Amino acid sequence: MTGPLQGIRIIELAGIGPCPMAAMLLADLGATVLRVDRPEPAALGIERPLKFNLLLRNRQVIALDLKNPAARDLLLRLVEEADALLEGFRPGVMERLGLGPEPCLERNPKLVYGRMTGWGQTGPLAQVAGHDLNYLGLTGLLDAIGRAGQPPTPPLNLVGDFGGGALYLALGVLAGIIEARQSGMGQVVDAAIVDGAASLGTALFGLHAAGLWRNERGANTLDSGAYFYDVYECADGKWVSVAPLESRFHDRLLEIMEIDRASLGRQADPEGWPRARAILAERFKTRTQAQWCDLLGTTDVCVAPVLPMDQAGMHPHMREREVLVEIDGVTQPAPAPRFSRTAPGLPTSPVAASPASMDAALEKWLVPQEREHWRGRVGSGSAAGHVT
Repeated sequence: MTGPLQGIRIIELAGIGPCPMAAMLLADLGATVLRVDRPEPAALGIERPLKFNLLLRNRQVIALDLKNPAARDLLLRLVEEADALLEGFRPGVMERLGLGPEPCLERNPKLVYGRMTGWGQTGPLAQVAGHDLNYLGLTGLLDAIGRAGQPPTPPLNLVGDFGGGALYLALGVLAGIIEARQSGMGQVVDAAIVDGAASLGTALFGLHAAGLWRNERGANTLDSGAYFYDVYECADGKWVSVAPLESRFHDRLLEIMEIDRASLGRQADPEGWPRARAILAERFKTRTQAQWCDLLGTTDVCVAPVLPMDQAGMHPHMREREVLVEIDGVTQPAPAPRFSRTAPGLPTSPVAASPASMDAALEKWLVPQEREHWRGRVGSGSAAGHVT
C-alpha cells in the first residue's frame, strides 16, 4: 500500500453503505484496512458479483462468527494492533456482542471507535430502521431538492449515505487518530447521517436564516429556479449544464450565444427568470451538445456537457487526469484527493473471505505463532463470493 495514510491500521466490521465507503476512502489513501465479514454474508441491498462491489476494494478480509467466543477474542486481539475500528450496526448491537467501546478501549486505550448510524447513537429514533432518503428527509434538505411544482427529488444516495455519512465518519476517525497520538487516549466517534447531512447544508441554513432562501422548490438560485443555474436540452436531445452565477461569466455567455443582454432583464430579479429561461432554452436547441461544447467548453462561461456514466471517462479532461481507471475490467473512480509526494496506488479488487485471504490478512497483524494459534481456534472461514 502507498498513500499518506500508510501505517495506519483500521478494522472494519462488515456492513453496507456509508461504513464500507468510509473504509474504502481510508484504504484508498493507504491505510491497512481489515474487513471482518460474516461467515455467510447476508444478501442485502443490490446483489451483484463481488468484483462490482467497488466499496469493498483495496482491503483484505476475514470471516468471523462474532457470536463465537473464540472469534470475539480474536477480534479483541486485533483491536490491540489497530488505530481505529469502524462499525455500522444499530446502537447496542456491539455491546450485546461484548465488543462495544468499553472492552475495546480497555484492550487498546488509544483506539478510535468509529460508529456509523443513520439517526445517531441517541435520540427517539436511534433504534428505528431507516435509509438514506429517510435521514435526509429529517434534515430539511430533501424538501429543498427538486423543481417547482414537483415532489422532492431523491438525490441518489450521495447526500446522505456517502456525503453526510461516509465522509464524516472518515473525517471523524482521522481527527480522532490525530488527537489520540497527541493525548494517548482514544474515544468514540458517533457519526450519524442526520448530523453529517445537516452539516453539508450549513451554507443553505445560513441563506434561509437571512431570508435569502425560500422554502418553495425551484424558486431559488441553486435549485433550478434561476435560468443561469440549470440544464438545457440541445438539438440532439442531449443536455448541457449551465452555471454562470457571476455576472461577468453570465454576460460573456450571452455575448458568445449572441443573446441581447437587455432582453433578459436584471440577472438578480426572479420575476424575469421564466422569460430568460425560455430564451436560453430556445437558443440551446439550435445546436447539438458537441457544437455547444466546442463553442463554450473552454471559455469562462461555466458550461459543461451532461454525460452518462459510460461516457464520462471519454471526455478529454477526465481522460487526461485519469479520474476513472479500469481495474480487472471494471471502470471505477481513482482514489481522491491527489497528493504530490505520497500518491496512493491504484485500487485492488474486492476479495472474498477464504482460508488464503485469512492467512494473507492476518500476516500484517499477527506474528506467525499467533496466526497459527487463532487459525486453530476459529478456523479459516469462507464467505460467499457474491456480496452486496
